[in-house]
Amino acid sequence: MESLESYPGARVLEVRLRVGALAAVVEDSLQFCYGIATEGTSLEGSKLVVKTVPVVMHCVGCGQDVELVGVQSFRCPRCGEPCFDLRQGRELEIEAIEIDDGVGAETVGDAEIGVKA
Repeated sequence: MESLESYPGARVLEVRLRVGALAAVVEDSLQFCYGIATEGTSLEGSKLVVKTVPVVMHCVGCGQDVELVGVQSFRCPRCGEPCFDLRQGRELEIEAIEIDDGVGAETVGDAEIGVKA
């Protein structure tokens, strides 16, 4: 994966995260800590965008992946059977990093680095 050092003079504008509903992350706390943690770094002044990812379980009874309405009950919303196979919802991933360096957009690893001219 490339690093910001590959873009001399670049400035990070935005960091986009995917956070699962079961990741035990409080967005307000994350935003507050991000502002403090990025002071004096190349991320200072950048915007943190958090996308919440819903919980998806595989229901053996239905044979399908289902999105849970809440996290209080791990039962299939279609048939009511208990679900034990978690498919999505514990993520804490960098989805994309947008930088400003006067060049074009580029994809790096799983995270896209969008470059503003």
